[in-house]
Amino acid sequence: MQQTMSSADPDSRRTWLFGPGAAAQAHDAMQGSGADALIVDLEDFTPPARRDEARRGLAVLLQRWRDAGRVTAVRINALDADGPLDLAAAMPAKPDVIAYPMAASAAQMHALHAALTHWEGVVGIAPGTTEILPVCETALGVVDVRAIASGSARIRAALLGAEDLAADLCAERQPDALELDYARRRFVVECRAAGIEPIDAPYTFGDVDGAVREARYASRLGYRCKALVRPEHAQPLNAALTPSEEAVRRANAIVDAFEAARERGEDRVFVDGLWVEVPTYRNARRLLERARRLAAED
Repeated sequence: MQQTMSSADPDSRRTWLFGPGAAAQAHDAMQGSGADALIVDLEDFTPPARRDEARRGLAVLLQRWRDAGRVTAVRINALDADGPLDLAAAMPAKPDVIAYPMAASAAQMHALHAALTHWEGVVGIAPGTTEILPVCETALGVVDVRAIASGSARIRAALLGAEDLAADLCAERQPDALELDYARRRFVVECRAAGIEPIDAPYTFGDVDGAVREARYASRLGYRCKALVRPEHAQPLNAALTPSEEAVRRANAIVDAFEAARERGEDRVFVDGLWVEVPTYRNARRLLERARRLAAED
C-alpha cells in the first residue's frame, strides 16, 4: 500500500523540481539536487515520441526517489489527450502526487479525482491518498484558483506557471519577472482564500542569484514553496525558503515580548520598531513552528 502523505505539511515541500521523463542522466541530477519534491514531466518536458519510453521507466524511477526520501510526482497530459495513457503507467508506480497541466476548471479536477479513485482501487493504493496538484499556467487558471481547488479534496496546493502563463498573457518574459508580478500576487491571495498552499512559478533562467532573489521576493508575498527546472537551483532555494537565523531570532523576540506584555495586561508591545499585536504574534509563532518542522525533516 502507498504510504499516506497526510502527515506532511504542504509548506514543508519547499522546492518542486520538474524534469524530463526519458533522460536517465537528468533523473540522477534531480535525485541528487536536494529538491523536496521531484516531478517527472510527461507533458512539455517529454517529446511525444519518447513518452512510451518514459512511462515504462516510471515504476523503477519513482521507487528509487521514494527510497531517497523524496516526494514523487508525475505531471500527466490532459485527460482529453495522452492523460489516460499516462495515468495507466503512473498509478502502478504509486506516485504521491499527480500534477495536471493547464488547470482551468473544477470539472477537470472532478474528472481526475474520479480517475485516481479508480486506479487506487486497481493497484491497491489507500483511497484518497494520491494528491492532485493543479498547475495554473493560463490567465483563466490564475483567476479561477478557488473554483479549481473546489474540484477535489485531494488538492492541497497549486502551482503557478511561468512560460505558458507569460505566453497566454502576450507578455515579454524577462529575468526580473515584472510581467508575472500581478499574477504572482493574485495567485497567493487566491490560494490562501481557497485554503491551499501556493507554489511559486519556476525561475527558468540559468543564474542561481536570480532564482534566489525571486524566491526571497515571493517569500515576502507569502509563498513558502517554489517550482524550479534546474537541479542546481534546489539547495539555494531551499535555503532561501527556510526561516533564517535572524528571522527566527526576531520571531522569538516578538513572541517573548508579546507574551510578557499580555501577562502585564497590555494589548500590544513595541519590538524592533514595530507595534506587535495579535496577528503579528500569531505569524511569529507560525514561523517558529515551521522552522522547527523543517529542521527536524532536514
